[in-house]
Amino acid sequence: MPWRTLAGLLPALLVGAWMAGHWSVMADGGRDLMAAHLGWLLAALAATALGWVANACARQGTVHERLPVLLLVVTQFASTAAGQLAPAGIGASAVNLRFLRAHGLPLMRTSAALALYSLAESISRVTLLLALLVAFPHALHTAGLLPGRSGLLLVAVIAAVVLLAAVAVLASMRRVRAAVRIFLVAALADLRSLHGRPSRALALWGGSLAFPVLQAASMSAVALALDMPVPAVHVAIAYLAATCLAALVPSPGGIGSVDAALALALVAAGSPTATAASAVLGFRIVTVWLPLVPAAVALSALIRRKVL
Repeated sequence: MPWRTLAGLLPALLVGAWMAGHWSVMADGGRDLMAAHLGWLLAALAATALGWVANACARQGTVHERLPVLLLVVTQFASTAAGQLAPAGIGASAVNLRFLRAHGLPLMRTSAALALYSLAESISRVTLLLALLVAFPHALHTAGLLPGRSGLLLVAVIAAVVLLAAVAVLASMRRVRAAVRIFLVAALADLRSLHGRPSRALALWGGSLAFPVLQAASMSAVALALDMPVPAVHVAIAYLAATCLAALVPSPGGIGSVDAALALALVAAGSPTATAASAVLGFRIVTVWLPLVPAAVALSALIRRKVL
């Protein structure tokens, strides 16, 4: 069997093994969703699907070359499967890296495009969260949920140590320092030139902002489907806060770190604990587990057709 056929089958096999290991959790969440409002669940699915379109817009905004629209959207859908198999978005980034390389972009520019996307999406997500917290300052009831002053001090010390270690590595390794400098120069040049084209800047920042908005809308729709006694905008704020915090603890597809932070944030927003747990499971089913098998099939097809 040709190696590309084997590579095309690998995503489906890995996803099948992953689903087998999480089957009991999926079954529990499925039972909760059976009693939920179908209309809101369909709205959550629609927001999830639009999120792939928003991602495609943002990815197009990171490069000058015009990418094939349909293949770009399908690639974002396929990266849903890859994203569950590696931490911190590495799987999805690898899929997009292969897509850009297959369309003739050199490695330095594809790496810069991935970095620019991550930066724009992070800035948009944090800015959106801060804007909503200013508009709804009492959305999260954090008393007793956040660490005390000593805990925050410990987190700050750990962050400072990690930062200093990174600086020390760069300072002591000439080749690494030179490679980082070359990459930053190339990335900044791309950033300036892309922002000189209004269509690319609009695609980058519009898609980067729309993606977390649609994710938060999907979470709110799931909460409404389960009759969670929390305003939808507060649920959205809880979701954004959870994803920002969970980014500090990378895990495959965000499962584990995002789920724990999201459940905690929903309780902080006023949800009963049991309802928060059901909402987290429901959100996972709608946004990850339902699309997972077709996304794996799409990923396999893209590999076999040499799109990736």
